[in-house]
Parts: sequence; structure tokens; C-alpha cells
Amino acid sequence: MREYLVAVIAGIVQGIVEWLPVSSQGNLSIVLTMLQVDPEVAVQLALFFQVGTTLSATVYYRDDLRTILQSLPNWRPSSAYDGDNAITSYIVVACLMTGLIGIPLYVFAVDLAGQLSGGLFVAAIGVLLILTGWIQLTSKSVSMGGRDKPTLWDSIIVGSVQGVAILPGISRSGITTSALLFRSYEPPTAFRLSFLLSIPASLGAAALTMAGAGGLPGIGLGPALTAFVMSGLVGYLMIDTLMRVVDRIPFAAVCFGLGGLAIVGGGVVSLIA
Repeated sequence: MREYLVAVIAGIVQGIVEWLPVSSQGNLSIVLTMLQVDPEVAVQLALFFQVGTTLSATVYYRDDLRTILQSLPNWRPSSAYDGDNAITSYIVVACLMTGLIGIPLYVFAVDLAGQLSGGLFVAAIGVLLILTGWIQLTSKSVSMGGRDKPTLWDSIIVGSVQGVAILPGISRSGITTSALLFRSYEPPTAFRLSFLLSIPASLGAAALTMAGAGGLPGIGLGPALTAFVMSGLVGYLMIDTLMRVVDRIPFAAVCFGLGGLAIVGGGVVSLIA
């Protein structure tokens, strides 16, 4: 019964924070750690539960995905970033860069989480959340806007920073959106390109987690499916809501607030322990 309760809570949290640039992995890892899940397992579950929100993104961006599939037969290297091919090339190249950067960092993150106590682990995530907030704040101040089609350099840059987001506390959507804002995209376009890239990235992270754990990471099949359903339903509603208010929410301030609370809370947990 406790596994199902943890799964429901984790699914709701994942569905809410996945699309907010406040590190879903970091915040979900904090929640799971507070629910007395081992930090190493919490990191693995936080990556694994992204499958649910990946399904919601697939449904929400089904038209873009259909365009990508339809463009594949006509894709040629000479026209890789022309017309509809641009989105296809952007996702493929960005995913390759994510794998090159993210896989070594994943091994490092799981190993580090296994060595830290629950309180220190939460505090470390808080530091990375504050770093995420600073990156977003800086990107907002320099973004000029106006671009709407990705280039090869966009693919390399965004894919690389997405690989860094394998670290809990570094927001995948926050850091990739910030990179696109630095590259002069308008916020709605930056979020759309970030969310599209989340689909293969999240599936890859889940596969990497299962390979490392030798199966489902610290959870049964029933609770896992429960978490997927909850995160998928909540996640779909959150995407639609976020796209309506993307220009009006100071996400950097949210990161600073959550990061500060995590550092304080982690310190208190360490002292009590």
C-alpha cells in the first residue's frame, strides 16, 4: 500500500513540475527522499517517472510529431535544416549531444547520491536549483526574440545543456529553454522546442535508468503504472496551462525560492539525523 501512495504522490508531483523550469528531477528527488526513499533510488525513480509526462507531451504535440514523421522520407543532409526537416534534424542532433554529455553525468550523479545522506542530498539539489534560477534570470535579460527555426548550432548547444540536466536540481526544461532564449527565440517557441526535445530525451533517460538498475528501479509494476497514469494526466493539463501563461510567470524566482527551502530543509534533516 505504501508503494502505491508514494507512486500517486510522485506521479502528481512529476506531472506538475516536469514542464516548469524548476527541475522536476530535483524536486521529485527531494519529495521521494522526504518519503524515506533511498537517495540513490530517488534519483533513478525521478528519471524513470518522466515516461508518464513524455506520453502527455506526445499527445499534446502530436501535430508536430506527425510533421516530423512525414518529413523523414524527404530528408537529405544537404537540406537538413530547410523547411520541415529543421525540426527533425534539431531533435536527432540534440539527442546525440545529450547522450554524449548525459550518460557519463548520470553515472556520476547516481554514485554521488549513493554517498550522500538524505539531508546533504536535498541541500545539494537546492544549490543546483538556485543555479538554474540564475541561468533563467540571465537568459530573460539578454533574449532579443524573433527566431522560430532551429539551426545546427542550436541543436548542438541545446542538446549539450540538456545532457547536463541529468543532474538532479538542473532543470531540463529550464536550461534548454534558457539556451534557446540566449539564441534569440521568443518564449513560446523556446518552450515548444524544449518540450519536443523532452520526448526522446525522457525515454532515453528511463531506458538508461532501467539498464543501470537491472529492471524497474526500486518499485513494482503496479505502482509504476499508477505513477505513469497520474503524471500523464496531470502533465497534459500543465502543458496547456503553461503555454497560456509562459510570458507572465517569473520562474527564476520560483527556482530561487525552492532552492533556498531545499538548502535549509536539507541542513535541518542533516542536523536531526
